[in-house]
Amino acid sequence: MHIPVLLDEVLEYLSPQPNQNFVDCTMNGGGHTKAILERNGLGRVLGIEVDKDIYNKIAIEGIDRLVPVNGSYADLKKIIKKNDFKEIDGILFDIGMSSYHIDLSKRGFSFLKDEPLMMSYNVKKGNKRTAYEIVNSYSEQDLADIIFNYGEERLSRRIAKAVVEKRKVRPISTTFELVEVISGAVPSGYKKQKIHFATRTFQALRIEANRELDNFSDALPQALDVLKPGGRLVVITFHSLEDRIAKNFFRDWHKEKKVQILTKKPVLGKEEEVRSNPRARSAKLRAIIKL
Repeated sequence: MHIPVLLDEVLEYLSPQPNQNFVDCTMNGGGHTKAILERNGLGRVLGIEVDKDIYNKIAIEGIDRLVPVNGSYADLKKIIKKNDFKEIDGILFDIGMSSYHIDLSKRGFSFLKDEPLMMSYNVKKGNKRTAYEIVNSYSEQDLADIIFNYGEERLSRRIAKAVVEKRKVRPISTTFELVEVISGAVPSGYKKQKIHFATRTFQALRIEANRELDNFSDALPQALDVLKPGGRLVVITFHSLEDRIAKNFFRDWHKEKKVQILTKKPVLGKEEEVRSNPRARSAKLRAIIKL
């Protein structure tokens, strides 16, 4: 079950009122969406979900006043125009994978399960942008750069070299095969750290497979454009790369007098929520109002 993170904080900063319209750019299990719909009276929510499996679960519920869309928030303006969705009072981004992807998708998002190496939110037929393709076809230099830049992994070159050596023998097809390669590339002391030794590499591959940072960077200016004056934009991120993108956009817009920043520092999950929902541990919320 996907538990929405920072739900109270999202509602505080989005501040949904009766008859207002909102866009949830990352519908996931619909937790945030449903909470907004409980508070915005006759208003509507346009809910965007890139993962077809998750989208189908929500769409079949037939939730009143929800306009569900299977698509990417990188196409935010197109989606809004196609659905003739106007007068937008608030937009929410809850970036990254959901618990569904780790627990149920069987697409290789977790290094703790032996699954096919996919890591893609978009499972459309013919989609070649998967972790399998990246691991088995990218050059050693490109792999090292991705693992370093997107995973912030200091041993990226050693890991990339080990991957290339392994795939010369046979393709790396599953998560456990990749974990074994990473394990052989890092020193024994590295495996005793608090963070699992494969975490950063898996994060990097997931970001590359789904163009996560590019899509987020593309979507934020679109979100500001479609918001009406006085509208609110709330963003939840889960690692420093995403947070930096939001922080820099918000800072630049503030300098240009386009927005008022509501969160001088990112809002973190309360201790009680972090205990009950591990995903909230790394969540950071930032919010602005369009001037």
